[in-house]
Amino acid sequence: MKYTGNVIKYGDNVDTDVIIPARYLNTSDHKELASHCMEDLDSTFVSRVKQGDIITAGLNFGCGSSREHAPIAIKASGVSLVIAKSFARIFYRNAINIGLAIVECPAAADEISEGDTVEADLDNGIIRNITTGREYKTAPFPVFVQKIIENGGLMEAIANGVI
Repeated sequence: MKYTGNVIKYGDNVDTDVIIPARYLNTSDHKELASHCMEDLDSTFVSRVKQGDIITAGLNFGCGSSREHAPIAIKASGVSLVIAKSFARIFYRNAINIGLAIVECPAAADEISEGDTVEADLDNGIIRNITTGREYKTAPFPVFVQKIIENGGLMEAIANGVI
């Protein structure tokens, strides 16, 4: 699984209430959720995010409630990958379950800047900052996680008989 995109960067403790504010939880429409993604944290996010972009963040990304709406909104907005120092446990599992690639790599999260172009090879655990030439190592995804993400989520992977 390889991803290439431009970086949108956030700090520590980005909670699910700012990823998708509670006032929009009355819908499960992915496009509608994407249209409000990060709205209370970054009012420019929706207008500048492009298909394939990568979010980098600090500690505890996705803390707060256990709602699946948060990773769904991120994925539906076009983000292909989230790299953070750490993730809230429930957010991490929800992201994998809906097929959003996420990886913990503290050095990359610290050193990659807003607007940098990043390439990530998650099968081999390599993140490259194309802008600066820096390379970071991370644990590769286990094969079963790769299959879940490649198939668009857990339910799709089960339906396709790959896990």
